[in-house]
Amino acid sequence: MGNEGRLRGSATLATEGIRSEELLLGEYGILVAGRWIRTGDAVEVRSPYNESLVAVVHRAGPNELEAAMAAASRAFEATRRMPSWKRAEILERISAGIAARREEFARTIALEAGKPIRTARVEVDRAIFTFKVAAEEAKRIYGEIVPLDWVPGTEGRIGYVRRVPLGPVLGITPFNFPLNLVVHKVAPALAAGNPILIRPSTKTPVSALKLGEVILEAGWPPEGFAVVPCTTQDAELMVQDDRIRMLTFTGSPAVGWGLKVRAGRKRVTLELGGNAGVIIHQDADLDYAAERVTWGGFTYAGQSCISVQRVYIHEEVYEAFVDRLLRRVSALHVGDPLEETTDVGPVIDREAAERIEAWVQEAIADGAKVLTGGRRTGNLWEPTVLTSIREDMKVSCQEVFGPLIGLHRYADPMEAIRAVDRSDYGLQAGIFTSDLRLVEAAFEHIEVGGLVVNDVPTFRVDHMPYGGVKLSGFGREGVRYAIEEMTELKLMVLNRR
Repeated sequence: MGNEGRLRGSATLATEGIRSEELLLGEYGILVAGRWIRTGDAVEVRSPYNESLVAVVHRAGPNELEAAMAAASRAFEATRRMPSWKRAEILERISAGIAARREEFARTIALEAGKPIRTARVEVDRAIFTFKVAAEEAKRIYGEIVPLDWVPGTEGRIGYVRRVPLGPVLGITPFNFPLNLVVHKVAPALAAGNPILIRPSTKTPVSALKLGEVILEAGWPPEGFAVVPCTTQDAELMVQDDRIRMLTFTGSPAVGWGLKVRAGRKRVTLELGGNAGVIIHQDADLDYAAERVTWGGFTYAGQSCISVQRVYIHEEVYEAFVDRLLRRVSALHVGDPLEETTDVGPVIDREAAERIEAWVQEAIADGAKVLTGGRRTGNLWEPTVLTSIREDMKVSCQEVFGPLIGLHRYADPMEAIRAVDRSDYGLQAGIFTSDLRLVEAAFEHIEVGGLVVNDVPTFRVDHMPYGGVKLSGFGREGVRYAIEEMTELKLMVLNRR
């Protein structure tokens, strides 16, 4: 089981002289209308840890994308009429299918994304849970009855409101959660009765292709799901096509806002990252806060949109908290993502590693001090803690997307709240305190999609509403909330005369 999407045979790869069966993850075609298609436009997927070749994946061109969109349009006639029990049953089978291949999916994530194997297993478990939630929510897409006899002459009228599926959805996903961020687009689309096309990151496409195997086995209409790795230029063909009724994108602000401009009349949701801030007030449980900040800043090498990046610490507990934090950060094990003891693996590629290095060196030259870390070996970055940084430094005001946090000292809690809010991003923020007035002030004044109290902004459970404001985008994920984005309200007015 698990190799249905892999291309059989022993064709030699011209650039490497490697046979397809010798690749760690194999050679994959695109998935369109239930068929695995070898296009001839093959790209290499390399391990972020040692840059070894782990897979070869074919890319879709304009002809294949046209076929995928046409198939999705045809499939909508079936998926829109599929009863909720049937959608729920298929979603349950998908969840079970992922669970049956849990270790295979985890190893795939570790190899193509460089995510430590223990963290990769957590991602797989989240994907299993997300589909289970979607199976439940497929049965809970409710409407309402609206009385319409509010003014003279409207007697006997009543409104029936229901949610109906939008139509074919295009999901564009990033490298950092190559399974679960795909699932967060696929699961609600299927629950709502929409076909969906997934364009995964070209750095980490194999997890999405393996998910395609599971979905086909589960019985979803083959034309109603596609996985089409392709170039950015070709992806815009789908973004601009009117047959696609919704674009749901997770990635960088520059790309996301640009796609929104080109998306035309279709519905768009964007999740575009952040540089999450957290406040450690003087009454916080410092041991717990240090443990959570360590996890929130360095899990998956900080490559999360809600990774802890800016930490504001009350001056009365600053030294005590920093001491606890550094002891925990220094104990993290950096290395091979396939080793069970690894806490922090590599960043995604050499370009990312060198960008982080340039930002750190620039901050140091401008007065920042390194408390621990600050060095890299290849794509491996030591977990890094900086202090004496200013808000206009790139390591503070931009999204580092790496294993780095910066520390700030404060005396006035309202100034800390204002400092967290000054970011151009607004995804999630955190605060550690038992002072309800301070919590209320933070909730009122920090413009973010979510405030997490007594935990780090990195906290997410997959059924909660998740999304941001400002540069972080708009719209919400979390299965029930994504279903609302992927459905339309439809009204029937009944005159009971």
